[in-house]
Amino acid sequence: MILKLKRTPGLYLVGFMGCGKSVVGAHLADRLGWGFCDIDDDIVRWQGVSIAEIFDTRGEEEFRRIETEAIRRRVKLIQAGRPLVVALGGGAFVRPENYELVENNGVTVWLDCPLSIIRRRLTGTNDRPLARDPHKFELLYYTRRDSYARADYRIEISGDDPELAVDSILKLPIF
Repeated sequence: MILKLKRTPGLYLVGFMGCGKSVVGAHLADRLGWGFCDIDDDIVRWQGVSIAEIFDTRGEEEFRRIETEAIRRRVKLIQAGRPLVVALGGGAFVRPENYELVENNGVTVWLDCPLSIIRRRLTGTNDRPLARDPHKFELLYYTRRDSYARADYRIEISGDDPELAVDSILKLPIF
């Protein structure tokens, strides 16, 4: 295991909504024997309302402030030596303060999933506020790619089997 990961045992999964961060993260944590958290789940638990409700009633900027605080809370646990696989929200890694938090406290892995797979996975869901407008959704997908590309590693997602992604992550030179 590389020194950075030994010093701050945080493995952060980044990528667009629907790319599989939560599912892959849970499987990866299980294989590593580490804890797992999903920042969106943390926010829902902490706020007592859905992500969509936060967006609709308080706006995206307030959601992003809450998201950064949730990431800070998890980073503190990692800094204290608790190994965690963390699934970040789709927009978290785009914000400079979140990027610095996770980049300085572990290793980041981009789950790069084609838009066609993401669209299929999100068909029929309405709990993702930024996926409501198909044109804006596609624009957001392509706009965020440059931010995701700053991750330490990139894993290509080509299907729905999370174990394939986990196997690819475990083959990275960080372990």
